[in-house]
Amino acid sequence: MDDHAGKSPHHLTINVTRRDDPVSEVTEADAFASVRKYPNIVVRGPLFGIAEQRRGDRPRWRMLGEPDTGFPQMARDELNSHLWFKAKDEAEDRAERRSLLDAVARLETEPVNEVRAAGVRYRIVRADEFARIGDGRLEPPRATDPDEDSWDPATPDPSRTEGFVIDHAAAVGLTEGIDRVGLLQLSYTADRFPADVRADSQRALTTHPGVVLLPPTFRVVERKELSWTMVTGQHSTPQGARRALVQHLTMRMPELPDLPDMPELPEWMKVDEKEAAVNERAAKKFTARRRPNELIVRGRRYDVVRVERVMRIGPDGPEKPRPSDVDEYGPSQIRPSMDEDGNVTYGS
Repeated sequence: MDDHAGKSPHHLTINVTRRDDPVSEVTEADAFASVRKYPNIVVRGPLFGIAEQRRGDRPRWRMLGEPDTGFPQMARDELNSHLWFKAKDEAEDRAERRSLLDAVARLETEPVNEVRAAGVRYRIVRADEFARIGDGRLEPPRATDPDEDSWDPATPDPSRTEGFVIDHAAAVGLTEGIDRVGLLQLSYTADRFPADVRADSQRALTTHPGVVLLPPTFRVVERKELSWTMVTGQHSTPQGARRALVQHLTMRMPELPDLPDMPELPEWMKVDEKEAAVNERAAKKFTARRRPNELIVRGRRYDVVRVERVMRIGPDGPEKPRPSDVDEYGPSQIRPSMDEDGNVTYGS
């Protein structure tokens, strides 16, 4: 900080503020106890999403949704569709629609990580997903994490990250401030990561020296002897993850009609009626409990775990994908062609 005379740059400022209201005090105490019980972290890898910066928001950026894909190109495709629908449904005139469609055209042909359209900057942003661990167990949900009790599979699970303002200098509680300081030097060092990944990770400590924590999410993992396997995607509440576990245990493949010359299903797709019955009973017992976070079924252990995402911040905002972040495919046309009058052309 001594290199910066006067006020510290926005991307280096961590503003720790004590709040005296009872809710904040309980949340702080819960967070402090959890960090002590689960003092280490396990990094799963990068996730990618989309952020926007509007006029007047500078230097802040705002998340457009969850960073929930492991490949930058998938996030670019999401941005492609987002801008196409804005051009179709929200553009107020031909000039605005043309600006949006020009950005779409770039995303269809170039693996770009930032575009400008209709006065807004859009960026593909990167975050590292990690969980805390202590005594060989991943951290479960905290008592103060937002939660609910419905087992109805149709219950909404709205994102807590959509609309999140990426503000490095925003006031945070003492525990989050300490957490962020502890994450400043987080990088990939294990031999299981390729050399270019480790080099990019080390370089990011200098190019993007700040860190911001996104709202936590929750997943179900299957605990193995020496590792964990992800069973569900991200959910905004622990109960959303619990509902996903029930669906995982009870969902069956739809029965196919018995047609002549129908090929036999592979073994992995066949329903084991005995196992299905065991899973049904386990799911029923699971849903009879209030906010359970673990389940053992025929020797297989499932845990609901708390997952955090840390985003690195530089002078120009959140980090983009790194050169070593690989894609399985390249850019392409996602939506039909559209002209600046909003006319859509389907087909060839």
